[in-house]
Amino acid sequence: MTTPAQSPSTEATAATAIVLTDIAAQKVKALIEQEGRDDLRLRVAVQPGGCSGMRYQLFFDERSLDGDVVSDFDGVEVVVDRMSAPYLAGATIDFADRIDAQGFTIDNPNAQNSCACGDSFH
Repeated sequence: MTTPAQSPSTEATAATAIVLTDIAAQKVKALIEQEGRDDLRLRVAVQPGGCSGMRYQLFFDERSLDGDVVSDFDGVEVVVDRMSAPYLAGATIDFADRIDAQGFTIDNPNAQNSCACGDSFH
């Protein structure tokens, strides 16, 4: 007899994966459709740089790298390389379309420091 308490925990998985909001997933899907390709995925990475030591990169990619962490959000695949995954665990990607802000945003619980540029962390 299996009870819900004995099934694999989705909470543990969510804590280690990146999250793409429904609005962001719709925007990514629309942008990929504009490209006219069905082999693209959203790759999210952290790179050295920025005033706090690290900065985010978001771009479309058809490559599959060894150790990639892939998450599917309503048909949109989000890929994180194995070196970036620990820095992005639990981060949420959203899309803002307002007068004061437009574009993708990343809410990252791992970001301890921020700076005026707003897109780097240490």
